[in-house]
Amino acid sequence: MVTLSKRDMLGISAMTAFGFASPARGRPQVEREGGLPLPQIPAGRFDSSIESLKTYRTPDWFSDAKFGIWSHWGPQAVPRQGDWYARFMYVPGHPHYDHHRKNYGHPTEYGYKDLLPLWKAERFDPEALMEKYAAAGAMYFVSMGVHHDNFDLWDSRHHRWNAVEIGPRRDIVGEWQKAARRRGLRFGVSEHLGASYTWWHPNHLYDQFWPKLGVSYDGADPKYADLYHDNRDEPFRNTPASWYTRNPAFHRKWFDRIRDLVDSYQPDLLYSDGGLPFGAVGRSLVAHLFNTSIRRTGRLEAVYTSKDTGSGEFHKEAGVQDVERGVLQGINPLPWQTDTSNGDWFYSDSHPYKSSAQVVAMLADIISKNGNLLLNVVQYPDGSLPPQSEQLLIDLAAWMKVNSPAIHGTRPWKIHGEGPTETKGGMFSEQSDYVAKDIRFTTKGGKLFAITLGEPAGQVAITSLAQGNPHEARRVRAVRLLGHPGAVAFRQTGQALVIDLPARLPARYASAFEISFA
Repeated sequence: MVTLSKRDMLGISAMTAFGFASPARGRPQVEREGGLPLPQIPAGRFDSSIESLKTYRTPDWFSDAKFGIWSHWGPQAVPRQGDWYARFMYVPGHPHYDHHRKNYGHPTEYGYKDLLPLWKAERFDPEALMEKYAAAGAMYFVSMGVHHDNFDLWDSRHHRWNAVEIGPRRDIVGEWQKAARRRGLRFGVSEHLGASYTWWHPNHLYDQFWPKLGVSYDGADPKYADLYHDNRDEPFRNTPASWYTRNPAFHRKWFDRIRDLVDSYQPDLLYSDGGLPFGAVGRSLVAHLFNTSIRRTGRLEAVYTSKDTGSGEFHKEAGVQDVERGVLQGINPLPWQTDTSNGDWFYSDSHPYKSSAQVVAMLADIISKNGNLLLNVVQYPDGSLPPQSEQLLIDLAAWMKVNSPAIHGTRPWKIHGEGPTETKGGMFSEQSDYVAKDIRFTTKGGKLFAITLGEPAGQVAITSLAQGNPHEARRVRAVRLLGHPGAVAFRQTGQALVIDLPARLPARYASAFEISFA
């Protein structure tokens, strides 16, 4: 994931900043990049021009789904230290470097390549996991395709460093795809390869102190350049401009591998960890994703998500905006997505977990603003679930069994909600302690749903539905508490719609009310 945080400043002084090339424009058959012709794609409705991609419209399935589960999982989970291990094991002073030296050896002698075979995924059961994800209310599932560690989790045609040849010796993406589609879930893949070239620059460096002063890490060995890249002078410096390389040869490698991923598994969704990479090369890949979807289904069903971070390109009309560990403020006119995790991105023995109440509140807040929640459910290195992830899925399944009518297939109302708590917009700002007086609205089939972002008690007062409110002139005719078998008393006053609650609520964490108007 893109993690522009203070932890990346450790060891960063050894690196040099580079700019980002201006994106190329035009069509593949006439445009060149770095002296190389752009990749060719079969003709279709979309091409690599910005104008073409801006004619995109998000398919209804995505707006209906609201909730997806992601497996942000791979060999970096093996050390049980969390995200970005493959990078920071080569950065002296970082805890990952210290952990690696203590538990595996010095990175001059035992590098990331030596860690890859240790990822066995011996308890990975995609069928059983997908059953739990579907029960928890997920309507789409996203598999990690390749992270910044340059290790493909599919049967790659272009890259020997993949999960079929090394480690699990299984087609992880392929097994996830089959399990998802057997249960009717839309299937997606995430690519983090675009940033790998600059992100992994530290593997070419060396300790600047005894006893290994000047001895290069294993990434500098040319025998492994296809894993570690040949980047000796273009580091990522914790700035958006340095996230993607300017190297046109790597742009072509990225295109070939991600096109292989798209062609082999026909995903409904492709996620890029950053802006759209590499100008017209990246746009050609997205056009191919869209055209492939049209040829396969007869209509455009594919979704491409990218981030408005300043890295690469971002055209809001050309796909779906993704906001990492954050939200947008208010109702966005275009569908968007939050991606976050219930814990660290890769398994960590020490990272805290979100509570079930926090996840439910986040989901309701996000969908009230025309967004979707894509949630990584943390897995152990062996592919099984830690207790925190197991409990979250159990809790979500129980909550969705009662309240899914207020979630799936809904659309935003005239306002997203009311209450004392509002999350700051933008990436890495997801921390909000919601209370029951925070209410979020969704609509479906002429009904309004009001969802409390905490467990209410006694009464719920919705001030946005007071008599004479500016949002809805019709009077409230009926109120139903989802999951409650009996009627609930209510009255619409000049101050609020006041709802009397039963002594026992049908669901924990949040309550949803279906409101009908005269």
